Amino acid sequence: MTAVLDSPALRERVILTARALNSLNLNRGKAGNVSARVDGGFVITPSGMAYDALCADDIAMISDAGNVQGRSAPSSEWQMHQAIYAARTDFAAIVHAHSPFATALACHDRGIPPFHYMVALAGGNDIRCARYATFGTAELAAYTVEALVERRACLMSHHGLVAAGATLERALELAVDVEALAEIYCHALAMGEPSLLSEDEMARVRASYRAYGQARTF
Repeated sequence: MTAVLDSPALRERVILTARALNSLNLNRGKAGNVSARVDGGFVITPSGMAYDALCADDIAMISDAGNVQGRSAPSSEWQMHQAIYAARTDFAAIVHAHSPFATALACHDRGIPPFHYMVALAGGNDIRCARYATFGTAELAAYTVEALVERRACLMSHHGLVAAGATLERALELAVDVEALAEIYCHALAMGEPSLLSEDEMARVRASYRAYGQARTF
């Protein structure tokens, strides 16, 4: 994937995406983070700053070598974003949120199994839950990359969710879809363990999604 150049316009889109996490009830307060791949690295929301107060200069730049540029300290999860970009050249944007239902499942170390066909939106037959590690650590970054193998989203044990895509809009859209699936799954669990779709059916669904709607890349 060809990276775009860092620019004030791209940084504003990162800010708008972060604000959307709160307006869509995927986050509250200063939780979560958003990044976009750029030539030579990625830009990411700062640590511990209210999204509504951000301007383009508050967005930090992290080089491929891990060097930080900018007036604000980057999100504590910058290592996770860096590790995901290094492992997945198909991703150009990442959102991380502490959305209520996905986080509730993650607090039980539950991923989302193929109880509903839309689970395939994340790229496979299920949405995994990454193993737990302290926030902001290289260990957590490695576990998240592991959970994202052949997937575009995962939950994070006792933490939240991560969704990625070819654009900021796609990553945000997927985060919304994952949270919606998590909510439905939580309601289904209240009535007992739901039945699951077969591997063959999920393969058919994934094939159908490739031709569904308007032409796009994830």
